[in-house]
Amino acid sequence: MSRNAILHIVLLAATIAAPLLFPAYNAFLATLWLFIIVALTWDMTGGQMGYNSLGNIFFYGTGMYVGAVIAIGMYFPVGEWTDAARSELFLMSPGQYYTGLAVGSLGAGIFCALAALIIGALTFGLRGPYFAIGTLGVAIAGGEIVSNIEWLGGGQGISMPNPPGDFDSFKVLIYYLFAGLGVVLFIFLRWFYQTRFAAAINAIRDDEEKAEAMGIHTLRYKLVTWAIAAFFVGIAGSISAFQLIHFEPLETAYQTINLGIFMVVCVLLGGKGTLWGPVIGAVIFHVFKEVTWNYFLGGQWIALGALIVVIVVFFQGGLMGFFRRRFPEWFGVRVETKGATETAS
Repeated sequence: MSRNAILHIVLLAATIAAPLLFPAYNAFLATLWLFIIVALTWDMTGGQMGYNSLGNIFFYGTGMYVGAVIAIGMYFPVGEWTDAARSELFLMSPGQYYTGLAVGSLGAGIFCALAALIIGALTFGLRGPYFAIGTLGVAIAGGEIVSNIEWLGGGQGISMPNPPGDFDSFKVLIYYLFAGLGVVLFIFLRWFYQTRFAAAINAIRDDEEKAEAMGIHTLRYKLVTWAIAAFFVGIAGSISAFQLIHFEPLETAYQTINLGIFMVVCVLLGGKGTLWGPVIGAVIFHVFKEVTWNYFLGGQWIALGALIVVIVVFFQGGLMGFFRRRFPEWFGVRVETKGATETAS
């Protein structure tokens, strides 16, 4: 068995055992997997395709609302559920709750994928910083629009049904949902990046005009790539809605200045255009964020800002790029020393 296979088996075993070995950190670990998911999906367009989006948080927030609407709407009138002045008490049975969670999450992923096709058809005509700003505008507009729809709870957001059973078991369930989604996404991308489709989106990143001259239908590839990313982000958003129990449109769902920026920083820290880079970046960034949040209260944003500056100035290729330059043999690159070359000659 190869070292690579052993590494994957060990990581999978650690993923399964983590909530059982560290039950006090289940919320931390679940959020870690969320960071891994959004970082991997952002890198699909930002790293592999060269289109740096600041609007992927739109699919996260939309996934929260779509998942909630489907789960609630399957059994109760959504407008009455979200009405702050309602006097009727709505209760879900365990079967209804878990069915709503499953169907709502899948529906959120499909809805966000379709939304990505529509939004992409309008925004992929932009390139560079114009595309980034355009997608950011979509995310901001999405949050503002939702916050003004009373049927969706308006600015107060939506309160989800209470989970059945004890809350500790619920946190374990949420962890496994995020971890399962992250593992499926990682396995999919490991295969996906070895296909001709991935070679096409890499060609778009390197030189889109030449890619078009070679006969690549660039818009089609860009739309499909973004739709796949949106599908996974939408599911993650729906799971987050159930995890948080109550969420608001601007502070929680369409949080452009928090998770919307964090997913980009994770990729830049680990290394764009790599499979493991977003994973490593998400782990380091999440740990760094939690440490500064807990021990540097009031200075956490300064610490995060300093981290971003260090990444941009000293690690422009991310940690994966840094280690690839310093230790190329780790990545299967043979390096001949000067002495060996002279002996051979």
